[in-house]
Amino acid sequence: MDEPGSPKRRVQSVLFMCNYNAVRSLAAEAIGRHYFGKSIYVQSAGVRSGEPADPFMIAALDEIGIDASKHRPRTVEQLEDWEGLNFDLIVTLAPEAHHAALELTRTVAADVEYWPTPDPTILQEASREQRMDGYRDVRDGLIFRIKRRLKA
Repeated sequence: MDEPGSPKRRVQSVLFMCNYNAVRSLAAEAIGRHYFGKSIYVQSAGVRSGEPADPFMIAALDEIGIDASKHRPRTVEQLEDWEGLNFDLIVTLAPEAHHAALELTRTVAADVEYWPTPDPTILQEASREQRMDGYRDVRDGLIFRIKRRLKA
């Protein structure tokens, strides 16, 4: 991990990791591809399988012109089987994913950064608009961090 204030090397490939690859990492991949897809290889994966793509996050991304409707959640193991884990940077968005990424770096040479990101799915009892606001907050926070971190 880089020291605070030290220059970061230019990223050529990034993996966003979360628990299920259905909300936060799905959004991060879609945002990363939208802004940097022609210059940086962007993927996402979850630690565990079982969750479908979250329709609230799909809707929040659609509001700003990013179509993630075709996203199919995948695990880190599936991604590794399909194409390997050759990433310069792994960005983790939840504690469980961060621990899993640190385990991966025993055999994969990648920098790991932890970006604590709220889980908007906890707003189950809120109104639809309140829930959407939670998803928008996550989306907008990811846009800010991704643009700042991945710009050349």
